[in-house]
Amino acid sequence: MAVVSRTFEPEPTGAEQAEPAVARDPGLSHPISAGVVTALVGFTSSFAVVLTGLRAVGASPTEAASGLMALCVTQAIGMLWLSRRYRMPITLAWSTPGAALLAGTGLVVGGWPAAVGAFIVVGLAVTLTGLWPRLGRLIAAIPTALAQAMLAGVLLPLCLAPVTAFRDSPAAVAPVVLVWLVLLRFSRRWAVPAAFAAAAVVIAISITVGDGSLDTSALAPTLDLTAPHWTWQALVGIAVPLYIVTMASQNIPGTAVMSSFGYRVPWKSAMTVTGIGTVIGAPAGGHAINLAAISAALAAAPSAHPDPKRRWVAAFTAGCSYLVLALCSAALAALVVAAPQGVVEAVAGLALLATLGGSLAAAVADEADREAAVLTFLIAASGVAILGIGSAFWALVAGLLFRLVVRGVRPRPRTP
Repeated sequence: MAVVSRTFEPEPTGAEQAEPAVARDPGLSHPISAGVVTALVGFTSSFAVVLTGLRAVGASPTEAASGLMALCVTQAIGMLWLSRRYRMPITLAWSTPGAALLAGTGLVVGGWPAAVGAFIVVGLAVTLTGLWPRLGRLIAAIPTALAQAMLAGVLLPLCLAPVTAFRDSPAAVAPVVLVWLVLLRFSRRWAVPAAFAAAAVVIAISITVGDGSLDTSALAPTLDLTAPHWTWQALVGIAVPLYIVTMASQNIPGTAVMSSFGYRVPWKSAMTVTGIGTVIGAPAGGHAINLAAISAALAAAPSAHPDPKRRWVAAFTAGCSYLVLALCSAALAALVVAAPQGVVEAVAGLALLATLGGSLAAAVADEADREAAVLTFLIAASGVAILGIGSAFWALVAGLLFRLVVRGVRPRPRTP
């Protein structure tokens, strides 16, 4: 998918023409506050998923905290450069679906160093996508139903975590779920951040009564570098599905979200920045950064600023905010380690429910691909690994083969 790299200046709407911009110009307060909210919502709503995914593929608590910090820093620098260079509210994010994929994949041959090697390959592939448009078209050619079904299958076990956690630890998990439900009623944007705040209170109580302990030596942010190692199992089981999920569920939808607000994303530059950022952050534990999709609307919508040409300040502010949040990564990771069993998993599962719902809806929307999508979903959800390769890869392969066979043997309509 090739997108022309140029700054888009949207035409003023009738309302903008009828009312002078000076009369309702809010100054910089709106885009600055929108940028802070964008960063806070993006970070607090999914950092637990990132830590869960990194730990699942072999990262120690220190390495996972380092990865979270690396993701914050690399995407912050990318946002600062892209928003300033193109005067657009281009926001970046870590690959939340990719982190969920890691959580479902688990350990691969070669352990954590092999996972780091796979992250580097993903970054190189994203960079190549920006430089070679044909690769982008190839990813876009993967049926949406199958890509979303694979993602839904990966997400299902994580989204079941609140159910099993509530069964095992009702006293610890119930307050988290209750706060989440209440906030869904009044402010969906803050539902997951509020759920984590409730989880933090539960963790604090657990530490106070002596049921848990907080390692104070792990509160300071540090980068823990890992020398990459490459195994074919990690390349096939992590790099390939992580690249596909990041492109199909983040980068391509991210350009669509921006387009809906009148902005044409500079595709080549965006892919180059996120790809190189992923490569640089990988040895520190960062799995992938990409264009923001859901949170992109917070900075690109008219609520950020009535003048589309000034909304880039929101993305720039979000980048600055992520640099501050990076300093909190180690403390949050230490808090997660000290949490009662099931509490953090419950927060991660609640954070992914909306994504799971969207993926399931997209997977079964096309009746012609519904059976192939269901097969893909079931295999991905099974968690079965073959030859040391996770179920996500095999799910996509099986879905594509099923689709090819069924469509190949389908009788052609007779001409009258």
